[in-house]
Amino acid sequence: MKKIIYTISILSLIFTTSCTKDFEDINTNPNSPSSVQPSLLLRQVIYDFGENMSYEGFVAGDLLSQHRTALDFNLFDRHALKSPQLGGNPWPIFYTNLRDNEIILKQSQTVETFAVYEGPALILKAYMTAGLTDLFGDVPYFEAFNGVEGSVTPTYDLQEAIYLNDNGILDNLDKGIAAIEAYSDAIPLEGDILFNGDLEAWIKFANALKIKHLLRISDKVDVSSEMQTLFDEGNYITSNSENAIFNFTNTDPNSFRLAQLRIGDFNNFVLSETMEDILINLNDTRISSLFRPFSNSTTNEYNGLLNGIDASSTSIALADYSLASTAFREDTSTLDANFITAWEVQFSLAEAAARNIISADAQTLYNNGVILAFEYWNTELPADYLTGPAAYNAFGSNPIEQILTQKWIANVINGYEGWIEYRRTGFPELQTISASLNNDIIPVRMPYPAEEEALNFENYSVAASATDNNSINVPVWWNE
Repeated sequence: MKKIIYTISILSLIFTTSCTKDFEDINTNPNSPSSVQPSLLLRQVIYDFGENMSYEGFVAGDLLSQHRTALDFNLFDRHALKSPQLGGNPWPIFYTNLRDNEIILKQSQTVETFAVYEGPALILKAYMTAGLTDLFGDVPYFEAFNGVEGSVTPTYDLQEAIYLNDNGILDNLDKGIAAIEAYSDAIPLEGDILFNGDLEAWIKFANALKIKHLLRISDKVDVSSEMQTLFDEGNYITSNSENAIFNFTNTDPNSFRLAQLRIGDFNNFVLSETMEDILINLNDTRISSLFRPFSNSTTNEYNGLLNGIDASSTSIALADYSLASTAFREDTSTLDANFITAWEVQFSLAEAAARNIISADAQTLYNNGVILAFEYWNTELPADYLTGPAAYNAFGSNPIEQILTQKWIANVINGYEGWIEYRRTGFPELQTISASLNNDIIPVRMPYPAEEEALNFENYSVAASATDNNSINVPVWWNE
């Protein structure tokens, strides 16, 4: 009996050991990959971020920048930014895609055959991080994006450090360029829907971003030397054929999201009074590319509405206001997800020249930006546009205001860029909204979302305290 028990015990031990040894093989589905190829992940990150931020740009960013206004579900338009409705919560878009991009970056740094992805992943990390911190200020960064391998409750880092420290925005742009220049293998970059694997285009993208973000922090840091070098070398995006964009289509699932949603959601957004006034005063023909005449018009006129109405006490007839043009619904093949463009770079350089940050002809750069922006929005530039009301430094105009106004016009649906640039410069002059829920103050930062208080309470509390209880009226570092 003892021999039988002993034999059974030995067999059980052998069987258990064998099962344990083969556990991973037995419980792994051979048809379900345990890791994602970086080519697939790169495509996903670029598309998901671009598509989501284009939607956010229409339904939230354009409200804050006063390109358009909302008729209903408009707490955000009234500056109750802690109450997002149809949009207004970009936080998870940034962190989801930064996390996935970090997977690409780690694969590129640990698997030799994936090395080609390192430069683009570093550049994308810098791009998305800049967008995140420019909206919110201090955010979790150096301890973030690593999932189970890192902290699930990361500390909030100062915006200054995120911009200037090692592995921060500017450093990652430099490292991204260096990684591309050092890459000598023949394995191509796949999944790249921005530049179709053209690594030189990624370098131009990185340099364009450096111009943009050096200018953004130029009130805090002396950037003249680096900006001048970038300008003199000229290795940045200079034509619309080089833009960091991808095109939407006219068919699902790759059409612009407002074309896929019900017509009521689309009809909730109309031309703002601010946008109407600026375009009409400039005799700007882009108004017909961006908006349509209001239905009750008998002479193809456009009509805008003051931002931030109290929808519960204000009766609005949709037919009296201009909806977004067909490019945003019926023909979205003419629309792009915009990461950065030649016109934005030209306007940034024009401002740098006008502020004497670089030595260059501001008027030439301004004119180039205007020409490129009209081309980008598929609008013929009127022959007298740059000699009439939009002429540089004409009729006692403020050149800085002119540059920023032209950049603002072209930034329609480009995330929250119009609002960010307004916060940085005060241009163009925005209007006091109709029924403000923020004491008639235009916000200067996005609030941290409620889930941060619930999921990362200790670190959130420190950041909230530094922003007067997560106030939307406390400026970020570069805007202090």
